[in-house]
Amino acid sequence: MKVILNADIKHLGEEGDVKLVAAGYARNYLFPRNLALPYNDTTVAYFESKKEEIEARKAQKRADSASLKEKLDALTLVIKMPAGANGKLYGAVTNLSVADALAKEGYEIERKRIEVPGSTVKMVGKFVAHVRLYESAVADVTVSVEAQEEQKKEAPKADKKDAKAEKKAEAAPAEAEETSAEVKAPAAEEPKAE
Repeated sequence: MKVILNADIKHLGEEGDVKLVAAGYARNYLFPRNLALPYNDTTVAYFESKKEEIEARKAQKRADSASLKEKLDALTLVIKMPAGANGKLYGAVTNLSVADALAKEGYEIERKRIEVPGSTVKMVGKFVAHVRLYESAVADVTVSVEAQEEQKKEAPKADKKDAKAEKKAEAAPAEAEETSAEVKAPAAEEPKAE
């Protein structure tokens, strides 16, 4: 079935393209989501009238993607992750962590457009993440993964032990007072025999 695309669709084409697709794909997916219109004289005339507008949008997208590519190519992201002494990360750097770091820098990019080598990075060091932009434009972002400063974990354990010892020390005199009060109370309550 011939359709005219009403929007850019990944792996299919751009707005205004005439494509031949399966009838079920067009009926069940493209038409209900308003992503395409059936190819006929009316829709062809409609898209011919919008052709200049569509081309202007495509040119704007190309210009935006070229300027964004230049900015991203010059950018070096620093991501700090907890790591062991040998440089192996306790977690992993994924496209989501790169997208979050880009968002902190002011670039809103979908995580599915970011390709991390090997899908995850599990070692400290530098690597290059590829960001797919409009059409075939790809920006290479340098990502530096650094080990996070580790805090000593032994100090809190000692504090917990000290806190438990203090609680026991406080609880012991309180318990002793309660038991001595209980012993005195029954003696006072006994009735006197006359």
